[in-house]
Amino acid sequence: MPPSKSSFLDKVLGRIGRLDAQGLQTVVQRLARERSFLETLFNTIEDGVLVTDEDGRIVYFNQAVHEILGGSGTLAEGQPIQRHLPDLDWKKLSELDSEGGQRVVRHEFEISYPRPRFLRLFAAPLDGDKTGSAGMALILHDATEARQKTFEAIESERIQALTLLAASVAHEIGNPLNALHIHLQLMERELKKLRQNSLPRGGRGVRGGTSRAKVETAHDPSDSDAGLQKVEGYLEVAKGEITRLDYIITQFLSAIRPSPPRIKRSALNEVAHDTIELLRPEIQNRGQTVTGKLDESVPLALFDPSQIKQVLVNLAKNGMQAMTRGGELTLQTGHDADYVWVSIMDTGGGIPQEQLNRIFQPFFTTKKKGSGLGLMIVQRIVREHGGRIELDSRVGQGTTFRVLLPLREPQTRLLEASSHD
Repeated sequence: MPPSKSSFLDKVLGRIGRLDAQGLQTVVQRLARERSFLETLFNTIEDGVLVTDEDGRIVYFNQAVHEILGGSGTLAEGQPIQRHLPDLDWKKLSELDSEGGQRVVRHEFEISYPRPRFLRLFAAPLDGDKTGSAGMALILHDATEARQKTFEAIESERIQALTLLAASVAHEIGNPLNALHIHLQLMERELKKLRQNSLPRGGRGVRGGTSRAKVETAHDPSDSDAGLQKVEGYLEVAKGEITRLDYIITQFLSAIRPSPPRIKRSALNEVAHDTIELLRPEIQNRGQTVTGKLDESVPLALFDPSQIKQVLVNLAKNGMQAMTRGGELTLQTGHDADYVWVSIMDTGGGIPQEQLNRIFQPFFTTKKKGSGLGLMIVQRIVREHGGRIELDSRVGQGTTFRVLLPLREPQTRLLEASSHD
């Protein structure tokens, strides 16, 4: 390796004993200027720069670290780094530093305070490749936005793949389903004719002679009725399965051919009330209850009522299916300065932690007879409205979906015209 270029400090240290008071003052002034320059530089960059001593205590941090980890002034020099980065394996970093050698360690982890963030950390020993420990230099890069964009790109690719798949097979599946449905109806008509013809008629079969009359008398009409009932039962099952397949295809088509929202100033409480009344008979039939907690002060907002109603129906049905008899579904509305919102809370079994990140993915479902497309459609509709979905689920207690819709249209900000003298 080529020798490293000697720094100003190395030159000063080489002749520190020969400096007079004026020379020392010049050195201190220059070092102060360099420190000020470095602090200005470090506080300008967006990545966090953090230095710890050999015991893992904070020696220096720039403004970006304070914004990422500090929140409301809780970050201070002298504190242990693990207080703010509990997922950081400081013991392992210290061992690597003590071993010496040129190395940079890279970690990725999430923090929840002061707000949820996804961080990339790069750590390198302060003493370079020397053995022993003199502390670590840490670079914190906030990759939350980049990670979100990656997830959105992956989701977009999945939706595109779903679109190609659904577009190529939906038509081919729909045609035979229609044919099967028509033929099942024809079979049902023929069964009705057979049932009518099997009814006993006065004097029928006597003209055929004594032996024929004995044969018809020996035949038990209840056997025919039982057979017809079985066939009719099989037909009902077949019709039910065809209806379910037709529903899945409809979901496919809704996913790949979304209609743009017809946004107008609408009342969220009316949509929530209509949803409750629409689902109330089914909820009561399940032995469950539904409660509406509608805030009368919720103002009008800009959204498509029919599409938001579709969102609420899908979320409410998911909640109903997650609960057993005696469960309670609650629809609540509210608002703040920027959003109107509606929440759908159930008292079901909740969603396990390992499934929370997958529930909006296409084809993923926890139901035995689900298409795995309902929540994906819900997410797409809410995004097209410029809103967002929040999810809070606790295993054994229930799940709450919260749909937030913007209260106003986004304002376009124009640059002020510059004045010329």
